[in-house]
Amino acid sequence: MKKYIILVLIFTFYGSIYSQEKENLFSLEINDLSIEEALKKLENTSQYTFYFSIKWFNNGKVSGTYTDEKLTTILEDIFKNTDLNYFIDKTNVYVLQNRIVYNELPKSFSAPINDTASIKEKKTNTITPVFYNKKNSDLDNSFIETVRIGKSNLNNLRSKYILTGYIKQLSSNLPIPNVTVYVKNRNVGVSTNTNGYYKLELPKGENLIEVSSIGVKKQVKRVLMFNDGQLNFNLFEDVEELDEIVLDGEQDENIEEALMGTSEIDSEESKNIPLVLGERNILKVAATLPGITTAGEGATGFNVRGGKTDQNLILLDDAVIYNPSHFFGIFQALNPFTTKSLKVYKGSIPSEFGGRLSSVFDIKSKEGSVDKFKGEASIGPITNNIALEVPVIKSKSSIMVGGRSTYSDWVLKSLDDDDLKKSKANFYDLIVKYNHKINDKNDIKTTAYYSKDVFSITSDSLYSYNNAVFSLNWDNKLNSKNIGSLSLFNTHYGFNIDYDGDTNNDFAYDYGIVETGFKYKITYLYNNKHKFNYGITSKLYNVNPGNKEPLGEDSDIEKINLDEEKGLESAIFLADDFEVNNKLMFNLGVRYSTFTALGKNTTRVYREGEPKSDETVDKELNFSNNEKVKTYGGLETRVAARYLLKDNLSVKASYNKMFQYIHTLSNNTTGSPIDTWKLSDYNIKPQKALQFALGFYKNIDGNDYEISLEGYYKLSNNVPDFKTGAQLNLNENIETEILPGKGKAYGVEFLIRKNAGDVNGWLSYTYSRSFLKLNSEYSEEEVNGGDYFPTNYDKPHNFNLVSNYKITRRFSFSGNFTYQTGRPVTYPTGNFTYQGSNYTTYSERNKFRIPDYYRLDLSFNVEGNHKLKKLGHSFWNISIYNVLGRNNPYSVYFVTENGEVKAYKSSIFSIPIPTITYNIKF
Repeated sequence: MKKYIILVLIFTFYGSIYSQEKENLFSLEINDLSIEEALKKLENTSQYTFYFSIKWFNNGKVSGTYTDEKLTTILEDIFKNTDLNYFIDKTNVYVLQNRIVYNELPKSFSAPINDTASIKEKKTNTITPVFYNKKNSDLDNSFIETVRIGKSNLNNLRSKYILTGYIKQLSSNLPIPNVTVYVKNRNVGVSTNTNGYYKLELPKGENLIEVSSIGVKKQVKRVLMFNDGQLNFNLFEDVEELDEIVLDGEQDENIEEALMGTSEIDSEESKNIPLVLGERNILKVAATLPGITTAGEGATGFNVRGGKTDQNLILLDDAVIYNPSHFFGIFQALNPFTTKSLKVYKGSIPSEFGGRLSSVFDIKSKEGSVDKFKGEASIGPITNNIALEVPVIKSKSSIMVGGRSTYSDWVLKSLDDDDLKKSKANFYDLIVKYNHKINDKNDIKTTAYYSKDVFSITSDSLYSYNNAVFSLNWDNKLNSKNIGSLSLFNTHYGFNIDYDGDTNNDFAYDYGIVETGFKYKITYLYNNKHKFNYGITSKLYNVNPGNKEPLGEDSDIEKINLDEEKGLESAIFLADDFEVNNKLMFNLGVRYSTFTALGKNTTRVYREGEPKSDETVDKELNFSNNEKVKTYGGLETRVAARYLLKDNLSVKASYNKMFQYIHTLSNNTTGSPIDTWKLSDYNIKPQKALQFALGFYKNIDGNDYEISLEGYYKLSNNVPDFKTGAQLNLNENIETEILPGKGKAYGVEFLIRKNAGDVNGWLSYTYSRSFLKLNSEYSEEEVNGGDYFPTNYDKPHNFNLVSNYKITRRFSFSGNFTYQTGRPVTYPTGNFTYQGSNYTTYSERNKFRIPDYYRLDLSFNVEGNHKLKKLGHSFWNISIYNVLGRNNPYSVYFVTENGEVKAYKSSIFSIPIPTITYNIKF
């Protein structure tokens, strides 16, 4: 009772003094002074004495010109960008941090101080003071840092405030995603996003915040909320967690997020998986997940949920890569030491992505360390690789450089086979990334990448292709609720063929496509229930469809130069992560995209209702440079929903509508590096697709085990296929060879994954079908009688098992097994003679299948010792690819010999391939 009487006297005394503040007016000029200097100047100008602590002041400067102004007005202006308040007692001014002095007791003051957390504010003109108990039993009486957030305001009647901030790793200054920010005494929490950003709505007063994640040391702080504000955390690495195999920061994300059909792969996950010739390959790891297949060894591209290889958008730091593979898909064109992660969207595709029908492969490269020099290198039987991280400005910026090359040419020349000695096969790739932290609100990252392949299967033709990519990303925290991200990008892909034969038909052939554009996205954290993403994107295509020129003076080849193609694709997008309640959540997205084909070119117009051919041309139109030729567009709806049946069990559904304005021209069964890309134009319409999906997701023992079951059904239109025997290369009237088809695909995908323990890995199984229909009233534009037939990439059964067994901390054993149904093929069914010539008849398109594909790979991994003080950490990988020596056919082809049609099958690796690779990280 004595304590209450004293407090009452103090408040009464202060209140009476507060009311007696003199209305003296002052004139002075403050020009770019620190707060301390400004207060001293004000003190010299007036009769007031100021009391304050210098440590409360920030490093900012203040300025202002005041003429006959009240003291309170001047102080409010000086303190407006700080958390400082003040109290005036006669001729004394006391500067206060956060707090205000109340001139009356709150109506709730009768509650015991030890129980202030239970005091409920009433909507009166009185603000409840903030109390906290320093001896909180929840903290076991250990020392906890107390942090004051915001600035008290007598006019602010809110009971809750917004706390935001970024969480970064202290050693590297890099953001840490998926860190748990938990309020212990409120039983609420959130996780950081990919930029390490979090946002919480907290009651005023005391909040005990615990920040934790696997691999970092936990931090607990007592946070006193006086108003909205920001609190950043810098976390130490936790050396006690270095032996963990799986980082568990995304625990339950597969259950709780609304998006479905997404998979994220960390680059480190590819370290132990045995792959051909010892090369880590994050894209090959992706192909072991359900719904993603390849045509086999020696094939580029991926078929996702029954889609063509050109229906996948592959991004490196927001810039498109048209061919992410080396040497016909055997190696990935991405340096594994500089690749951070890969996220695949194949079910729910966010509205910020567009231009493809099947999937998005979003690849992120690593950021260099800003604190110390780091590196990683490897040497294998075919390739060598190195990546370096070099700080430029301590704790602010760094540069990451990676390079990889092969010495396969040297291997070929050392063989006894003369034909192989004349062959050529080499590649290299380079990447440079610079990241710079300007301040707490601005980060800039720029990436430059280049790769080149050169190969010659025969001695008369030399092939080469290359990727060149540049991107610039600027992340800007606009305010506590809005984060902006601007991306500028440029991509170039091209190939060349030099033919030098024994006859006078030598030629040089080249093709190229350039894509330049930008994307600006804003993330708006409206409240705890709504998170918006919206923005705009645009890209300009410049396509060189092909040039063929004679090689040498004696060549009889005629020069061919096709008209350049140009097109502008743009879109606006909006998405809302809407949490209705704890069980129901939506991801609602829309995207409106347009594509305009541009001149300069000459375009044929064909007679309506007749097949496109040289005989049905009605007229020709001439378009000048950048003149609009044709415009397409439409609204793309992206909707996903999640409902929690239990805390560890959810059901999800999604619907996607998508457009694709660019297509590959290829009548090969599988993708090839010399496939050309064709823009939609006056005669070729964009592809369209609708996809419906439903899935169930369950976690067991936390997320030690993940189980998912997804089903999908997809309809597509204007999918380009080609007439039998179509001439695609250097055809200036390619529309006469293209048949627009209708596609349908459906399937069921099952995945069970074990994330923790000495034995971990996953098992995936996919049953899927993919069909195409080419129907027309004209026989020359009809295939298989206008009925649906299996696509070239239709593989009903796809099974993958990936397993790792950790024997000790240094030794582990890995294996993976793959089985796929053989892909469709068209077989000759007979032959006949007509007017002295032999002819072959064929089955319906894709009626038969090549033999099924299966393969077993094994590897033994040896880690270096785990001493903390050593120059580098080594890693040995000893692997055998295709242990069973299975002669898996890559393709089946037919030749006529002595009047008989004979079938042959070709394969890439028909024997076990052992490799030893040495890696070192320093």
